[in-house]
Amino acid sequence: MEPDLEAIQPAEVEFDGLRPRAPSFADHYFGSENGVGERTAVFLEGNRLAARFSTLADDQQFIVGELGFGTGLNALLTARLFDDTAPSGARLSIISAEKHPLRPDDLRRAQSAWPELRSWREPLQRQYPAAVPGFHRITLSARIDLILMFGEAQAMWDLQPMPVDAWFLDGFAPARNPSMWSGGMFEKLAGRTRPGATLATFSAAGAVRRGLIEAGFAVERRPGFGGKRHRLVGAYPGAWRARTIRTGTACIVGAGLAGSTTARALAERGWRVDVVDRCGLASGASGNRAGVVYTTPSGVATPQNRFYQSSYLAALRWIAERGAEARGLAQMDGVVQHVTGERQRKKLVSATDNGIWPHALMHWLDDSRVFLPGGGVVRPPAWCRNLLDDPAIAFRRRGIEGPVREIADAGSYDVLVVCTGASGHAIEEVSRLPLRRIRGQVTDCVATTASARWRHAECHDRYVTPAIDGVHCVGATFDLRDHDPRPRDGDDARNLASLRARFPDHWRDLGGPEIEIAGRRVGFRCQSPDFLPVAGPLAATCETTEGPELWVNVAHGSRGLSGTPLVAEMIADRLSGLAWATDTNLARALDPGRFADRVRE
Repeated sequence: MEPDLEAIQPAEVEFDGLRPRAPSFADHYFGSENGVGERTAVFLEGNRLAARFSTLADDQQFIVGELGFGTGLNALLTARLFDDTAPSGARLSIISAEKHPLRPDDLRRAQSAWPELRSWREPLQRQYPAAVPGFHRITLSARIDLILMFGEAQAMWDLQPMPVDAWFLDGFAPARNPSMWSGGMFEKLAGRTRPGATLATFSAAGAVRRGLIEAGFAVERRPGFGGKRHRLVGAYPGAWRARTIRTGTACIVGAGLAGSTTARALAERGWRVDVVDRCGLASGASGNRAGVVYTTPSGVATPQNRFYQSSYLAALRWIAERGAEARGLAQMDGVVQHVTGERQRKKLVSATDNGIWPHALMHWLDDSRVFLPGGGVVRPPAWCRNLLDDPAIAFRRRGIEGPVREIADAGSYDVLVVCTGASGHAIEEVSRLPLRRIRGQVTDCVATTASARWRHAECHDRYVTPAIDGVHCVGATFDLRDHDPRPRDGDDARNLASLRARFPDHWRDLGGPEIEIAGRRVGFRCQSPDFLPVAGPLAATCETTEGPELWVNVAHGSRGLSGTPLVAEMIADRLSGLAWATDTNLARALDPGRFADRVRE
């Protein structure tokens, strides 16, 4: 198992009133009862943040790096200060590593002591992730992101490529938490620090001071806060300059799930976006009446399984934060995943046994079923329309084809992102990728009085959904070498035969031999040889040297609803030069460059 994917052990916390204490480290989360005053003096003033935030321009960003998220007080105070002092167009990212995150109830109890921070603590508490290793994005406001990295600090910062402008070194005291204050960590800090960046820490221990100096920081000892004698501030050599956020114009080719999420992610980062699709909105595999948001849990840390978990959690966050249920776009009542064979059983058992999938995200119902309480059913066409409903996004029904350098209006865009799924890759450079089309037919069945009571989607090698507008979706067939777009009665029969074999009670509830078919739909999934999406810049693969930057976001297979939000964020962050909420190992696993040799053959 990769070291960055070790199961997360939440913090065990005791409270002295509202002041939390960690018994395992024999230390409080704050050095004094005045936590707000202490953190303001040590970290915000120690890094001169008020003055630096006020000098930012509307198109600039600031990144704070932190060791030890703890109660989140540093993040909340920094967010408030940024909103009070930075210009309205500037952006802030706070990137924080935490090996032992507080449980949600403990976090809420600790933060209840700061009612003045309600505007920032409420979105944090609402989006606070389950104890899952890796990166988690939390949106504190339209211009402030918090990226929580659950795991060992060195491992997490090794996977985060963004250098920071100010450091909060806020682990427990070195005598009680020596692993975080090792020499390797100081070197890691230096490798993730911009010229002229600053640091602050409550610790004035000699080992900390020497380690920082050896790593290249200039360090100064200052009077401590409250009863503490000293603290440290420091700076990295060089002149500090704020970074500019990149924005521009982007053309998204394809108006399905991948295209719609990519367009929305770019628009939210300040880009102007044109979305084009010759067949219209959600016309391909994204056009089914309903789709299931779920994943197949595993405790084995392959890139594929890591992506399945991270992308599933990101999809749940997008659906929740965009109010999809309240708008009638989704029914997130959970998904029942049925064991289809011994291989899958072993994966599910390992996922629960090693703690990678905590009970809050998945638990066994019996020997043959697990429940994903966060999953559910989404209406893909309505979801796509909702995502494209943004003043920075324009949709046009038209096609784009040929080499990028010969596309007539390509020169008017800074970036071209191809998200065309299996509908045909008309961009010449994209057509060289080793992708395959897989035909699938979904059968729509009229709900009965009995079936209308179903609350959960049921998944096996196929699936059945709860009623959507009085209709259940049953599917889908899986035919790799069949390219016939016409629906067939025989495929409906296959779907219903599978339903009868796997879920005989559901088959009877729907009417058994008298099931009424309301419609059917054929779609083509797009899949890569390693079953992962293909997402990232294509220039290195296809040697495109003219026209706009060429990026791709394709090959989501049958998991487009679950996979596309995370990939869209990754692309938008990278194009904008913003802090990543997708670690470098995952980005590398998805990159088109992994097929470079095949493309050039």
